[in-house]
Amino acid sequence: MDNDRMIGGPLSGVLVADFSRVLAGPLTTMWLADLGATVVKVERTGHGDETRQWGPPWAGETSTYFTAANRSKLSIALDLGDADDRALADELARRSDVLVENFRTGVMAGFGLDYSTVSRKNPGVVYASVTGFGSAGGKDLPGYDFVVQAVGGLMSITGEIDGAPSKVGVALVDVLAAKDAAIGILAALRERDRTGHGQHVEVNLLSSLLGSLANQASSFLGTGNSPSRMGNEHPSIAPYETLRCKSGLLAVACGNDAQFRKLTELLDIGESGSDPRFATNSDRIANRTALVALLEKQLSAEDAAVWEERLLRIGVPAGQVGTVESGFARAAALGLTPLVDLPAPHPPQVAHPIRYSRSEVRRPTPPPDLGADSSTIRQWLTSGASVDHLTRNPEDAKQ
Repeated sequence: MDNDRMIGGPLSGVLVADFSRVLAGPLTTMWLADLGATVVKVERTGHGDETRQWGPPWAGETSTYFTAANRSKLSIALDLGDADDRALADELARRSDVLVENFRTGVMAGFGLDYSTVSRKNPGVVYASVTGFGSAGGKDLPGYDFVVQAVGGLMSITGEIDGAPSKVGVALVDVLAAKDAAIGILAALRERDRTGHGQHVEVNLLSSLLGSLANQASSFLGTGNSPSRMGNEHPSIAPYETLRCKSGLLAVACGNDAQFRKLTELLDIGESGSDPRFATNSDRIANRTALVALLEKQLSAEDAAVWEERLLRIGVPAGQVGTVESGFARAAALGLTPLVDLPAPHPPQVAHPIRYSRSEVRRPTPPPDLGADSSTIRQWLTSGASVDHLTRNPEDAKQ
């Protein structure tokens, strides 16, 4: 290994108090753990994170939903209604570099763990709150990804043209909010490096969704017209959609006229490149129905896999529509190392998606059992030991 490589990750030595549960908050802290932070997950005694029971499917006795967002963490079970346990939570917050919570506004204040209270004892803390709809007018609204997809407009642009609005096939808004929270936390830590002061980082699901609508949001803001569902079609590019082949669907993404000409030449309809109906991208959008019919007639001669190989060879972006299984297989075939193994009997996990030239990503440990580290953490909180004493080595993880 390069002697200049950072061992332990760029966040090694950073202590994160994780008071969050379900998905957005736990994903945020899991990514910080990947980068070397020591993450202490605080869970309700006897209950734990709700997602521990969100199955099937299960990984052993734990739901796969929980395992998706909680690797490389330590778990302490605390009853925040108990004065002694609340004192331990207070001490954890006082020692932490980062605190993450995603309760409704006001809940943490009831435990004396809100930003105002914590920052008086720990002025350097970066305190991150993830809510559904912010801490003002929406402070009392429950923040569930599905509901935010609905009210935020994402469902209105997802689904077939003549079909019902549809949610995305994963809790995408939670994931986007988690990435926003991680960005905000890292920015606040950098600011603390310069000034010595922490701050309150607030993220809400609705704002994260709206901030991720990109060209669709810009379309509305520029025209005053809300975009509508277009299935797999693109509102501003054609052909940029799925096309039927002899077997299977093929995603074709012609981003410019040159790519379109290559496509028509390969399909032996080169004269279509000069057809006034298809001469420019705007023309192709106006005549999309006729264009798709022409393309699918030619594509019906071969399977999607065959066309993918031929199109990629001439520089036309294309890919057959696959499954989650084939997606992982494709990433592995391309040398992207999409999985990371955990000790048996734990299933593998999705690898941290970022690669660093100097920094090392932590070797993960399995998601902890509820309260698995309570004794160690309680002892640490009553001692003056450094955060290094809390780091669990992979070899120490429960097998």
